[in-house]
Amino acid sequence: MKDLADHDSFVDGVPHETFAQMRAEAPAHWTEAFGGQRGFWSLTRYADIMAAQKDPNTFSSAQGIRIEDQSHEEYLARRTFQETDPPEHTVTRRAVNPAFAKPVVAQFEPLIRELAQEIVAEALEHAEFDAVDKIAKRLPMLMLGRILGVPDADLDWLVERGDALIGNTDPDFTDTVIDKVDTDAYRMMPFRSPAGVELYDYADDILNGTRDVDDKGILARVLRSEDGAITGQDFKNFFCLLVAAGNDTTRYSIAMALHLLTQQKNLLGALQSGQVWETCADEFIRLASPTLHFRRTATRDIEMHGQTIREGDKVLMWFVSGSRDETMFDNPHFAQLDRSPNRHVAFGQGGPHVCLGMWLAKLELKCVLQELAGRIRALEAVDAPTWTRSNFICGVKSLTARPTLK
Repeated sequence: MKDLADHDSFVDGVPHETFAQMRAEAPAHWTEAFGGQRGFWSLTRYADIMAAQKDPNTFSSAQGIRIEDQSHEEYLARRTFQETDPPEHTVTRRAVNPAFAKPVVAQFEPLIRELAQEIVAEALEHAEFDAVDKIAKRLPMLMLGRILGVPDADLDWLVERGDALIGNTDPDFTDTVIDKVDTDAYRMMPFRSPAGVELYDYADDILNGTRDVDDKGILARVLRSEDGAITGQDFKNFFCLLVAAGNDTTRYSIAMALHLLTQQKNLLGALQSGQVWETCADEFIRLASPTLHFRRTATRDIEMHGQTIREGDKVLMWFVSGSRDETMFDNPHFAQLDRSPNRHVAFGQGGPHVCLGMWLAKLELKCVLQELAGRIRALEAVDAPTWTRSNFICGVKSLTARPTLK
């Protein structure tokens, strides 16, 4: 059984064998204190994760959503509405949710298709290419700019800082690797990362009017929202959240889809049949589960599977495990693109903190796969993929692919 507190346990991909063992033998599993951090409980079964998500009174978000311990001062400095409980969470979500609603996102489809067509066409000009860099990374990055209302010229810089922020455990993304160097100087910054300083500065420029943003973008909308404008420190943290999570989760969902196309040869034909477009995105997202877990903190003592979770204990809901729970999903480790219903817990579905960008991620994934499937007869992996070094956000980091064109 691999140590889930150790980021190196994920460098070869998610340790699904460990999660399967935990679901079977220790569904409420305790990990001892490590590296100056308190220990934590792991919930790995689908039913337990769903129950915890739906009970914020017992499993609170208001002390952080990652394994890392924080002082109350650090929590207040860095928190977003993700780190709040209802009713406070509900108020903020009401202000931002309309911009990400399914009907609003659907209006972006012509733009997404146009961008996907250009991205796929450019990638297929090469006999071999890194499918993550050329496809999976590109579309979410460009759409991030449209959603935020920031200029395209800033996107490469923003995504690099977002990678350094949320990928703060991976030396390919940052020199300030959180478990390798002293990050105390950045303890008030999101993810204890120096990239947070730069992103805060960018957000400050928006707040004081020295950096223009599109009036139709989400940043302008939340600054003037009548349902509760987001300003000051809350705006800066919200901006960092959008830059990081708004790009990475969709990128790794698309990357998993491309990886699976090279592994399960039947998938391309299933896509080309035209019969699975309404269900395939959810299946690829289920298998990707790029946000591996969210943490909660117990507000009272509770018994689970013969164990006593004490008030104040950290409790991790491993979405990546729940979405592959064999008691919920038939043949859970293989893509069945017509799987329906598909009530996975990736993106935090089933609880009040479900990802704002879920509908956008599904639409981007569907559009890019439609463009790719229409142009190729096969997609082959030239070598094994590399994976992010992280027990929080994990996915295919690079994948050299060789297409066979129609």
